[in-house]
Amino acid sequence: MQVKSKNILITGSSRGIGLAMAKRAAKEHMKIHLLNRSDTKSLEPELMELGAESVQSWSLDLGERSNIEAFAKQFHDSGGRCDILMNNAGQLTGGLLEEQPIDKIYSMFQVNLVGMVHLTQLMLPKMMELPEAKIINNASVSGIMYLPCASTYAASKAGVVGFTESLRNELDGTTVSTLLMVTPGVKTRMYDEITDLYGGHIDLKFMSSIPAEQWIDRVFSALKNDEAVCWPSGKTYWGVKMGQHWPSMLSRIVKPYFER
Repeated sequence: MQVKSKNILITGSSRGIGLAMAKRAAKEHMKIHLLNRSDTKSLEPELMELGAESVQSWSLDLGERSNIEAFAKQFHDSGGRCDILMNNAGQLTGGLLEEQPIDKIYSMFQVNLVGMVHLTQLMLPKMMELPEAKIINNASVSGIMYLPCASTYAASKAGVVGFTESLRNELDGTTVSTLLMVTPGVKTRMYDEITDLYGGHIDLKFMSSIPAEQWIDRVFSALKNDEAVCWPSGKTYWGVKMGQHWPSMLSRIVKPYFER
């Protein structure tokens, strides 16, 4: 897919992977739409300086059904065009299931999965009218590698995997395609929260992370090459494949690190 001058909508673009995506999109001379709960107008000058063709900030709260519908109406009524939708926004839950606050679980599923599906549903009809369009969904290695203390988060990301792969087949023969991000450990504020949420019951010394910019390089390569999945590299790739094809083996490897 050629990306120059394309309109890209990025949820959760105020920091982390979303912000790295916005900066790379700017360098690719794209038209950037920042979709966030918080005000991101302060990011616009930097993105323009990096080379963006245009930058526009939009208010979007994926935790509220009515807000998602209001955003989509406002975007379409304004003549907005979505060549690439990057569903990136997410929340993290973790720890023993019985110890996780139920309100946080509901909120996480709404943002990570339900809100993402809703937004995609509302954007898709107009995207199908374009010569080509792409839906990028940020899953996680947790959507394939099912580790202790990640039960609820993994369930949401497994949902993202299932939704994206099913939608890919559903869109066969249309002008819209999908890209699934099987995101590894990326050094962000959310990644730093893992220690607090998981660390009480699992030794995390086997974990590693890469800079957000390094991961986004792989995502853009997959995007330009029209790949269906953006896989992590190195040991993480083989860990994902183990979780995908030999989950019992992965469980045996992880078991010594976990203690209730």
